[in-house]
Amino acid sequence: MDYEMLWNAIPQPAIVLDAQDCILDLNASAQSFLSMSVGQARGRPIARHAGETSLLVELVEQVRRGNASLAQYNIDLHWTEQPPRLCDLHASPLHDDSDTILLVIYPRAIAEKMGRTLSHRSAARSVVGMASMLAHEIKNPLAGISGAAQLLAMSLSDQDRELTDLIREEAERIGKLLERVEQFGDIRPASRKPVNVHDILNRAKLSAQSGFAKHVRFMEEFDPSLPPTAGDADQLMQVLLNLIKNAAEATPKVGGIVTLRTSYRPGVKLAMPGGKRESLPLQITISDNGHGVPEEIKRDIFEPFVSSKATGSGLGLALVSKIIADHGGVIECESDPGWTTFRLLLPVWSEKAEAQPESMKGAA
Repeated sequence: MDYEMLWNAIPQPAIVLDAQDCILDLNASAQSFLSMSVGQARGRPIARHAGETSLLVELVEQVRRGNASLAQYNIDLHWTEQPPRLCDLHASPLHDDSDTILLVIYPRAIAEKMGRTLSHRSAARSVVGMASMLAHEIKNPLAGISGAAQLLAMSLSDQDRELTDLIREEAERIGKLLERVEQFGDIRPASRKPVNVHDILNRAKLSAQSGFAKHVRFMEEFDPSLPPTAGDADQLMQVLLNLIKNAAEATPKVGGIVTLRTSYRPGVKLAMPGGKRESLPLQITISDNGHGVPEEIKRDIFEPFVSSKATGSGLGLALVSKIIADHGGVIECESDPGWTTFRLLLPVWSEKAEAQPESMKGAA
């Protein structure tokens, strides 16, 4: 039996510790979850990464004292340069006569966020119905109001013309808002073609650097072996541009940093209609050192009309969530004051991906 293959096939992050609580090995999932390779981690005390007073280190000490398996639940796992993540931990001696310990990490947040993604998709569907009504019932009379204001302006003084200009500007602003809402009404299934995520990330970054992100320093940590995803390149480009724009606007004018990362994260699957399960191993993260998402809207940040911006419509992230859901993927957000990370999980392209999954047939 190929034990190396079996070890790396374990979907949960797993760590092997020696008698001195130094890292001996990480499986593939742990390397992805902790953002470090075996070579970087091997020989280092686990307390160096998790902290001397962490519950993880305490759990390992208890296992050594009692020589028995132990578990801890709902722990905020801190790791070097990583935001805290809610996890369950299980530690166990590998052998009765050995000081080697196996530590398995069970991330808790992903299942909850997958469920929220499905609820966001339902919320987007409700916006679709509203979009159709808005397009037909409001845009036509709005054009009439703007036209009437333009005609009135021709026979008014400069002082009175300021009022007609205000009417036209506000009508134009409402029209742009309606155009954004209408995007939810496009229920055509996204095309399923192989998409190189690094290509669209680079395009999005170059576009941002030439405009709204001129003040930002970009950092990249790409996995060059990442396979293509299945989806629509233009729609995914729209998603990445939106997320990078939000990140850039959140960063300080001096010292702003946006980090783009890609990695392969095996073991994550999303339950689809009809009992199907789709693997989502491709991970894209966009992180910034900005002010963070306000606590009161964290759970609802992907809902329509929820925004932390004074002039925001609250439709950008709702549309992002809809597009990712239509691609059979998941989007997550983690944020605290001083940092925010958006994480996209996407499927890998395969020939059978050309057949549209149920989630993308008329999804909205």
